[in-house]
Amino acid sequence: MEKIREEGCIFCQIADGVLPATFLYQDDEIMIIENIHPVAKVHVLVIPKNHLALNKLEDNEELLGKLVLKARDAAEIKNIKESGYRTIINTGHDAQADFEHLHLHVIGGEKLGDHL
Repeated sequence: MEKIREEGCIFCQIADGVLPATFLYQDDEIMIIENIHPVAKVHVLVIPKNHLALNKLEDNEELLGKLVLKARDAAEIKNIKESGYRTIINTGHDAQADFEHLHLHVIGGEKLGDHL
């Protein structure tokens, strides 16, 4: 599989081992890591290893489906699958999307508020 990277992208650097992360899972396409700025007791990120910009989702439906399934796996790894969790993709300025590299947040481990 061809590596697709974006210079200066933190997630691409993590995928290449340049920056450290706490990995919960990884394969050739996807990595699951702990969020370094959690907003809940459990907050992990499900990230494609190849750089995938948020405006390129329609060309990557199969990978997007795999990411959603891995989000469920992340909830199982963190023992929150039964109690419930939230899966979020932030897009755009109002959502405070800080990275152009697609990633899913899996949040749980406690009762979540209405505005998270």
